[in-house]
Amino acid sequence: MNDGITIRTLKTVQELHLIQELESEVWEMNPIPIHQTITAVKNGGIMLGAFYEGELVGFSYGFPGFDHGKSFLCSHMLGIHRDHRDKGIGALLKEEQKQVAIQMGYDLIRWTFDPLQSRNAYLNLSKLNGICSDYVENCYGEMEDGINQGLPSDRFNIEWWIASEHVNETTKDEINPISPFEWENGRDGFPRLKETERVLQSINLKDEAILVPIPLQFQEMKEASSELALKWRIETRKIFQHLFQKGYAAISLKKDFDNGIGYMHLLRRDLLKLEK
Repeated sequence: MNDGITIRTLKTVQELHLIQELESEVWEMNPIPIHQTITAVKNGGIMLGAFYEGELVGFSYGFPGFDHGKSFLCSHMLGIHRDHRDKGIGALLKEEQKQVAIQMGYDLIRWTFDPLQSRNAYLNLSKLNGICSDYVENCYGEMEDGINQGLPSDRFNIEWWIASEHVNETTKDEINPISPFEWENGRDGFPRLKETERVLQSINLKDEAILVPIPLQFQEMKEASSELALKWRIETRKIFQHLFQKGYAAISLKKDFDNGIGYMHLLRRDLLKLEK
């Protein structure tokens, strides 16, 4: 419990109906059928609800996954009611998901998120200590909900090694990164990336840590200029794909609120303490 928020596991049909209502509210699209979610939670899946004064205000949903001989929890959805965002509920749900998953025998949780949504990037990388070295281009195809409509649905495929030193150690020695990518603010107040192709080709792969800029207000940018938002999508796609292929992983996000820019911190993956 935190500031009146209670997190609990949900398993009944009645509880999953509440999830459907909130899911429709958050994404403005048809919810996942209950016959699917009830089957998942009875077979290794986890559905968690966050309640405030008896009302469901947030949820997370995950089901078992399997890849190259490795089982994991695939964390498919996390949603918070718009009236209760920026209250730390997402972090509470993820922490409870971590504890329940460990009790069930998982050591890895995976999910996707839009790398240009800075709120999600900060939670997943900086607060939870997830990492990403896999960029999925147009992951879900064309999406029609209010948050994703109008742009390719590119995603980071994040790994959360919940039993690892990287996730659980209290202090981390961060290697000083280089910051090779330049940007400038336009008259509209939104940042713009300068030429990136030349910079990518000139990066010395002996550099252990690199900063990649992203806009802090990507949703507002998209509403103001879909052309500028698309340019950020395409340019950062090239950057992340190139660096991930060279062995880097995204590990945190640093925010510069004065300039409306965030810096994604990438580190060579072979330096991370991941599997237990």
